[in-house]
Amino acid sequence: MTTTLFDLTSKTALVTGASRGLGQQIALGLAAAGAKVICSSSKELGCQTTCQMIKEQGGEAYDYAADLSDADSVNTLAATALANHGSIDILVNVGGTIFRSPAVDYPYEQWQNVMKVNLDASFLLAQAVAPNMIQQGFGKIINIASMLSYSGGMTVPAYTASKHAVAGLTKALANEWAQHNIQVNAIAPGYFRTDNTQALQDDATRNSEIEKRIPAGRWGEAEDLIGSAIFLSSTASDYVNGHILAVDGGWLAR
Repeated sequence: MTTTLFDLTSKTALVTGASRGLGQQIALGLAAAGAKVICSSSKELGCQTTCQMIKEQGGEAYDYAADLSDADSVNTLAATALANHGSIDILVNVGGTIFRSPAVDYPYEQWQNVMKVNLDASFLLAQAVAPNMIQQGFGKIINIASMLSYSGGMTVPAYTASKHAVAGLTKALANEWAQHNIQVNAIAPGYFRTDNTQALQDDATRNSEIEKRIPAGRWGEAEDLIGSAIFLSSTASDYVNGHILAVDGGWLAR
């Protein structure tokens, strides 16, 4: 029974931001659990490596490109994926961006870009796949929140605003779609070694402060999200809805 709960065989997943980092590992994990994975990134053939890794482990994967800052591109991604694969059973909105600047002179165009990529694309993709999920009577949507869904941070006002909004959007969609057996949840990664946190990793003082606060005593690695992603994509989480799951090594508990 335990094995069956986490089995994703016959399910089709769409994972954005799957070219590297967190998205790549989530895509690999879902494929290992049996899902067919549509891997998306901003560049043409950007997910070739991820798809090859999935195929080498005996899985099925497809490489799609979409500019998450462009609504038309996002909608085209969803429409093409649905047309080519019939259904999207699992949507994982991983693709995101960050821009660092003091709020007093934060460029408005950067604010808009961060919001489009982190928030708008997550909503548009969820909205696009929901009718199919409603029709088939099941679906899983996983958004990527953040520790900055809980706090304010410094010099990242757009990112913080977007991740607070992602947490709220997750709950709002769960309220509407739970009746259709669609579970909408989010994962809030703690401090993970990714491109987005490179500036913090490179700052010796800040890096030390972060590690000291994490009870686990280390930064998260992309592989640390695989279990949570499989859980929220599987029948094991059928009564989990509107939840923000912190995967943070204990950061919030300190």
